[in-house]
Amino acid sequence: MGILTGEEGDPVALENASARGRVILVCEHASRLLPKSLGTLGLSEEALASHIAWDPGALAVSRLMAKSLDATLIFQRFSRLVYDCNRPPESPAAMPEKSEVFDVSGNIGLDQAARDARTEALYLPFREKLSRLVKDRIAEGRAPVIVTMHSFTPVYFGKPRAVEIGVLHDADTRLADAMLAAVGTGGLYDTRRNEPYGPEDGVTHTLKEHGLSNGLLNVMIEVRNDLIRDEVDQRVVADYLTGLLIESLPAA
Repeated sequence: MGILTGEEGDPVALENASARGRVILVCEHASRLLPKSLGTLGLSEEALASHIAWDPGALAVSRLMAKSLDATLIFQRFSRLVYDCNRPPESPAAMPEKSEVFDVSGNIGLDQAARDARTEALYLPFREKLSRLVKDRIAEGRAPVIVTMHSFTPVYFGKPRAVEIGVLHDADTRLADAMLAAVGTGGLYDTRRNEPYGPEDGVTHTLKEHGLSNGLLNVMIEVRNDLIRDEVDQRVVADYLTGLLIESLPAA
């Protein structure tokens, strides 16, 4: 028996597939849902509701941006704790044994067969659907722009984070440079380059796999999750980020 049952559906969701805009929005940590076959991974409900299981608010902001930008949105329907689709299979962080202060007992001591089963059930369908979407757009003569959407906790290992929005990049800085220039010195939010994470933290896998490898403009956006807790705040942030992208794309 596989990780997912037939009733649990496709692990990958695609919305606005026929979009005419340039942007493809990617949300790897959209959900805290766990496959029934894996129970709770040994975690409390409090832990499973927290940022270790998903990126709160990221999907809601992505959906609002997809409408404004006429963008296609692709996201993973299951928790990052089962498989983090922003990590390659060989990375320990793909199926973390510990996330911040929480031990994930259901991930401890996984053998290769168990790791392979999760990779095949969750990561490979996600990678293949995104790869096909990108290749189809290129074949149509409209090279897409890859924008991955994330949120982060305002307090990490007990330390508050001042940054509110992070604009992250790997080797290709074109779009990030343009966005940061558009923010200038008087932006609505404290916006910083490669914070609270950067390439050295292994967070740019999707950018490298689907953006850099195809020579496409790409950027990763991190939003502090206390800024997107309700619909009003989500819309404000979505409008802000949409405006930044619209202003930045011609300059990138």
